[in-house]
Amino acid sequence: MTFRDRLIATIRAARPALESPGVIVVGSEVPNLLEPGAAATLVISQDLDLGVPVERHAALKERLGELSAFEPSVDEPSVWTPRVEGLLELNFVGIDPAQDPAEAYVFEDDRLPLLVFGALSLVSRGTEVELGGARLALPRPAGLLLEKLLTDRTGEKGERDLLVALGVLATSTAGDLDELVLLYRTLRSELRHAARSGLTVLSLLAPRSGMPDPQPRRAEIALLLRRLEEGDAEDP
Repeated sequence: MTFRDRLIATIRAARPALESPGVIVVGSEVPNLLEPGAAATLVISQDLDLGVPVERHAALKERLGELSAFEPSVDEPSVWTPRVEGLLELNFVGIDPAQDPAEAYVFEDDRLPLLVFGALSLVSRGTEVELGGARLALPRPAGLLLEKLLTDRTGEKGERDLLVALGVLATSTAGDLDELVLLYRTLRSELRHAARSGLTVLSLLAPRSGMPDPQPRRAEIALLLRRLEEGDAEDP
């Protein structure tokens, strides 16, 4: 079974959650789903991240009983593990548009608590795609790209987040990048600095098997970094 087969099987099994109002696919599988034909050539992680707006939590909770192929992890109830072979884990994370991008909090619940990452407040609903018999919403590329650049992680996980950003960048249009620059300019100075630092680190990463390769895109990354810096210079 190929990774794409596993991803599609997971989407099919997770349809009740994916089609719950407001739920958006976020995280490492977005670049795979943005590839032509959802080719899924990038094996960055082994889970499917579902962004849940906190105001839509109750609607999703009503459909959890339909996720017969998954069960909540004992250690992390926001992570649902497969009951059958050939599926990826589901990782539920919270989205709060009013949250400070630098902060996080726990949305408490008896069945599906959520860690609400502040940087996900930059993510908004974008295009919808149909795959595996399910209709799923993807985020607007600009918000997801900026969220990954701001995510404060180090080591292996931090580098993987940056490679997700690279995968989104590889499929972004000129309009997406214009939107990114405008969204960037709404951030306060320390968050702008963090985003630029993320781009700098990304440009220096070494290639990894099965993941987006930063080397052929270093000029593109440098150009985007220059646009962000020029925008800073224009602001009073």
